[in-house]
Amino acid sequence: MELLPEETQRFVRAMVPDRDDTLAEMEAHGEDIGFPTVGPEVGAFLRLAARMVDAERIFEFGSGFGYSAYWFAEALPEEGEIVLTEYDGDELDEAREYLAEGGYADRAVFEEGDALETVQRHDGPFDVVLVDCHKSGYPDAFDAVREKVADGGVVVADNAMQSSAQDFETILEILEGGKADVVDEDTRGIADYLVAVRDDPDFETSAIPLGQGIAVSFRK
Repeated sequence: MELLPEETQRFVRAMVPDRDDTLAEMEAHGEDIGFPTVGPEVGAFLRLAARMVDAERIFEFGSGFGYSAYWFAEALPEEGEIVLTEYDGDELDEAREYLAEGGYADRAVFEEGDALETVQRHDGPFDVVLVDCHKSGYPDAFDAVREKVADGGVVVADNAMQSSAQDFETILEILEGGKADVVDEDTRGIADYLVAVRDDPDFETSAIPLGQGIAVSFRK
């Protein structure tokens, strides 16, 4: 399923700013190994969001080899901090290398292991949070970080509309108030997350059809 018509996709891609050599290298690496990064359209939005809230502290649930973190790091001040979390130690090592190559390693904290455990060790507030972990874990990620999001901060969830792990039609049915009979845990995770952030009185949420779809929640 294509979220946007082809011409609209071309337009959005044409609006993405030029990437530096390291970011271009990361994109090529992701394509070579078939790693599902957020992509340049979402990456550019993440950087813009960080700039718009004057972000100083960022937390990621799921960082892979550091692609989204690199976009974020470009928007942070020199004294800023981004916490990367990743189960795969090899991918986290790649993230260290890429952020060092770009000159951003000094503002990055690399945490190997469970992001839900990691976030408990880091005090808030966070100005931006990215949720991009296993889909069934999205609701737990929001619960764990909700009180640590700064007033005026944002939570961005990637793959809010589609991925290889979830069923879009079932998510839509649940969002519209239906009762899906059979729901796998990843689809349920995304659906429950979206209902939670949509209905939370402390957040205002909108869905944006960039990449695989993102949900952006603003802490009021």
